Amino acid sequence: MTNHPADTQKAARLQIVRSAMFGHAIADAMGVPVEFSDRSRRRRDPVTGYRGYGVHHVPAGTWSDDTSMALATLDSLARGLDYPDMLERFCEWKLHAAYTATDVVFDIGITTSRALSKFRQGVPALTCGLSGERDNGNGSLMRIIPAALYCKYTANLSLDQQLSIIHDVSALTHRHPRSQMGCGIYALILMELCDGRGVAGIQAGIDRAKAYYEASPAFSRELCSYDRILGCPSIMDFAGTPEDKIRSGGYVVDTLEAALWCLLNTDNYRDCVLRAINLGDDTDTVAAVAGGLAGCLYGMEGIPDGWLAGLLRAEDIETLCSAFVDSLEKEPDAD
Repeated sequence: MTNHPADTQKAARLQIVRSAMFGHAIADAMGVPVEFSDRSRRRRDPVTGYRGYGVHHVPAGTWSDDTSMALATLDSLARGLDYPDMLERFCEWKLHAAYTATDVVFDIGITTSRALSKFRQGVPALTCGLSGERDNGNGSLMRIIPAALYCKYTANLSLDQQLSIIHDVSALTHRHPRSQMGCGIYALILMELCDGRGVAGIQAGIDRAKAYYEASPAFSRELCSYDRILGCPSIMDFAGTPEDKIRSGGYVVDTLEAALWCLLNTDNYRDCVLRAINLGDDTDTVAAVAGGLAGCLYGMEGIPDGWLAGLLRAEDIETLCSAFVDSLEKEPDAD
């Protein structure tokens, strides 16, 4: 019996959503035990797979706030675009350990925590995010994948509308244009990778981001922050940056650069994730951000079976991915 085209499309979308979300979650969990370790230590004792406990004293395969907040975002978007609902789900995570792998919240960024406190005090959702120069951590970049997938698969959205959604999802916790721009660059790259375009898709996403932000007065002043990515004639020029010039801390620009650098300097999911973790410092988030892209680039078949099997509560991610893709069927065809 021949599959109906709609069923084929749904199955293809589910595989892409799964590859991005599992690519993110597995990399996150693998980086958790060695978070904050420096690069020299990782060179002496490189991570090659899951480890138990470590800095946060959680079992092997446990994801962090990165994946919890991404799953909360995915769950919210399965019900439609509702920013207060997103924040409600973030609060459920923070206060009641929803979307966690072990029913324990063990990591939360200061900027995110303050934004959620503002929301609980009655501040409107889109003004909860902090917008100071020092509020440019990677706390919105680490959870932006579901918003990128929503923009990719929602019908008839213009580029302006897509990036407006990405910027607003960032602004729930991180409202500075630099953080919003980092999320936008990442989202445009991921959306290109969803089409199976490989390294050419990375370049296409960067080219679209550069053109958009150059023409946007609200963001053009931030172009210099991302000059190493957007200012190169070719992204492969950036790929040639020496490792000692790549920073892997919690600053949004550093995280995006490190994730892209790892993606461009490897040719499979496993090596990309391990490269990201072994840069040291913010190991879980740099790996998660890289892992989401690598998941899209190489597909579920590129993720080692043992890594997938070792992820705690993988069935929860499966359920949320399926619900999200089911919700897309309610929208007119986007292709």
